Amino acid sequence: MMEDVLQRYKRGEGPLPRTMLAWPLYGAGFENLGRDGQPIEVPMPPYGPDELLIRHDACGLCFSDVKVIQAGQKHPRIHRDMRANPVVLGHEVTLTVVGVGENLRDQYRVGDRFIVQADIYVGGVGYAYGYEIQGGLSQYSVIDQRVLNSDHGNHLIPIQAGIGYAESALTEPWTCVTAAYRLKYRTELKPGGTTWIIGAGGGGYTISAGFDESSHPARLLLTDVPTEFADWLRTRAEALGVEVIEVDDVAAPPPLLSPRRGGAGGGVDDIVLLGADPDLIEAVSPRLASFGVLAIVADTPLHRKVNVDVGRVHYNRWLYVGGPGPDIARVYRDELVRTELKPGGRAWFVGAGGPMGQMHVQRAVEAPDGPKTIFCTAWGDRRLRIVESIYRADTEAKAIAFICVSRENEEVYRQTLEEVGASGFDDIIVMAPDADAIAEAADYLAPGGIMNIFAGVARGTMARLDLSDVYLRDVRFIGHSGLTTEDMRLTLSQVESGNLSPNRLVAAIGSLNAARDGLRAVKDAVFPGKIVIYPHIKDLPLTPLPDLKHKLPTVYAKLKDGREWTREAEEELLRLTLP
Repeated sequence: MMEDVLQRYKRGEGPLPRTMLAWPLYGAGFENLGRDGQPIEVPMPPYGPDELLIRHDACGLCFSDVKVIQAGQKHPRIHRDMRANPVVLGHEVTLTVVGVGENLRDQYRVGDRFIVQADIYVGGVGYAYGYEIQGGLSQYSVIDQRVLNSDHGNHLIPIQAGIGYAESALTEPWTCVTAAYRLKYRTELKPGGTTWIIGAGGGGYTISAGFDESSHPARLLLTDVPTEFADWLRTRAEALGVEVIEVDDVAAPPPLLSPRRGGAGGGVDDIVLLGADPDLIEAVSPRLASFGVLAIVADTPLHRKVNVDVGRVHYNRWLYVGGPGPDIARVYRDELVRTELKPGGRAWFVGAGGPMGQMHVQRAVEAPDGPKTIFCTAWGDRRLRIVESIYRADTEAKAIAFICVSRENEEVYRQTLEEVGASGFDDIIVMAPDADAIAEAADYLAPGGIMNIFAGVARGTMARLDLSDVYLRDVRFIGHSGLTTEDMRLTLSQVESGNLSPNRLVAAIGSLNAARDGLRAVKDAVFPGKIVIYPHIKDLPLTPLPDLKHKLPTVYAKLKDGREWTREAEEELLRLTLP
């Protein structure tokens, strides 16, 4: 009988209820989540001829959800009066179609399963799933044309029938990790963009590519450029139809050089500095556009570290490159940005104790040509020890040097860091949203090393970095944690092929009633892994996987090694707890 219940659930069959449960957020603060600390009962939503009625099967809880709870309608993704029109959070979702509008019946069927690429735009306006569009902390919802026909197409991604609910829901956060190693950066001046060349250091400069008939900027700005090079640039610009603007004062440039509010649009695509001047770098860097490149052409060290807006390295994808010149094109191309971990290299994961840190570590451990040294640090010891226990056997089997040390004992941390980091790290991945942690770690980059600022530090967060390393030691600072539908399809293919197991990330589970406690646990960093909510099971308090041994022993018996979530454990959970 229970098997019949599970199979009907999988097929999306059976009568639909008249009401459902949801967690509306009416404003900032946990006191505004639900009513009296509980989800509310609401009528089942109607759906039209061009819409789908869907059932949320599992929802991962994310710190991004906590940020919305803390900010309320001041959150940049929220564009409405939350008191009158509350938000239902939950963007790490997997869903099943349970109703199909008449105009969509040739495309969708009851029982079809999908995950959602949540970053949805229509007419350039953001309608992110779990923000402006009702998310996974509800039992049912309606998928409308914003999701099916956005500016970037359909945001529903089909999944195979045999894939579990938790692992498919966690494909979304896993994709953020996957995408961090697929970043692409320009290797020449932006065609059709704005280039600003500043400074009088050295001489004999030229641009062998990217400033010719096949590719060139539309606008060229010049400030204090050596006479011979400036004359060459003006002559070339006239021949190519490039507008030339003389800028006398870098502190008071024309308005066209200022990025628009929020860092989107406007600004300069390429800033080329001739010479090593930290004051000048700090003065002009704020003029960079999104995806902007600042190229330092120099061969002598800066006399001090530079205050770098690492928030914009992350969110606006700024890039600092450098080289001795005199060919500016080679400054862009000689040392291409490596975004994948160096095979056989040395990797440091800063902030490895949380869910994102665990995913990065798992990816490095499971990579067929991953690093041979993995160094993990975090502020707290408890979560880091759990991460260490999860991957210790794997690293020993692959002869990976796996060192985990927390900062609770500063003396031990410093000693270990000096020993492990003596020869530098090829890759440093930063999950800690901390400018001081970023600045400290940067000093341990090996020649050719890459720092990926994965943590979403706010725009305007400044870290003191030695940018001499960019042109003298070929290090690079990169960062981003967004994703595209293509990235998500790639990650899903890895899950479906068995090459990636998001289930290893599950730390605790619960029913929809447990979502509030789960979000508090995310805020308080209780677990190293993810919390997964199953909206349709009977009441189950927030339950760490080890506690299933006493609460649901038959589910516990199907965990891998007594600690890892599995499809078999999930099916047993559903057999026991579906109403």
